[in-house]
Amino acid sequence: MRRILMRKWIVAGNWKMHNTIAESIALARAIKEGFSGSANGEVVVAPPFTALSAVGDALKGSAVRLAAQNMYSEDKGAFTGEISPVMLKDAGCACVIIGHSERRKFFSETDDGVNAKVKKALAAGLKPIVCVGETDEERVQGVTQSVVGRQVRGALAGVEKLDDVVIAYEPVWAIGTGKVATSAQAEEVHAFVRGLIRELFGAAAEELRILYGGSVTKDNVAELAAMEDIDGALVGGASLKPDGFLGIIAKMP
Repeated sequence: MRRILMRKWIVAGNWKMHNTIAESIALARAIKEGFSGSANGEVVVAPPFTALSAVGDALKGSAVRLAAQNMYSEDKGAFTGEISPVMLKDAGCACVIIGHSERRKFFSETDDGVNAKVKKALAAGLKPIVCVGETDEERVQGVTQSVVGRQVRGALAGVEKLDDVVIAYEPVWAIGTGKVATSAQAEEVHAFVRGLIRELFGAAAEELRILYGGSVTKDNVAELAAMEDIDGALVGGASLKPDGFLGIIAKMP
């Protein structure tokens, strides 16, 4: 169990395409002031690219770590509009979200592309938060495990160590919809993912952190976080207001 193994929880705020630089700095400062650190967990925020450096500066000296929302799978080159892992490190990032369902849906990201990004992030010293999850139609069809299993296998193909990898299960039907998987539904998929990781990587599965993402709020996070295989949350809309995000952090075990 997580409590026995002392897996540290993670609460990661994905700000998506929200906030100017000034707004991002203000939000970062409020989170910094409200979270002084925890021996049991970690807090990460992922502002838009334009605000990364400014937010990184605002967070200096705090317990809050900086993440990016995406990256490209090359260090440099003629890739107009893309951002490299080297640039993210230079901006102060410790982590990067990879394979978010919105990237898969709107920008046609594939399992192979996610895998290339995961490998490049690890090589650059960034911790990837790898997103997986099924659509409403796929859940109704009863293929959740097939879809999630394919995404996990694809993302981690050729990866040798999981020390710096985090997985986020985000049922697509619960993202930004107000719908939330019940704690039992979420735990079922988290346990499946951990079991699959156990098959692929052995004992490393017990230390892997698996987050839940999908309309997480301070009102529902405690029940989710109490589940054996849920190690925190990837938070969208509720991370855009200090009280909402800090309220989620306060409910973590």
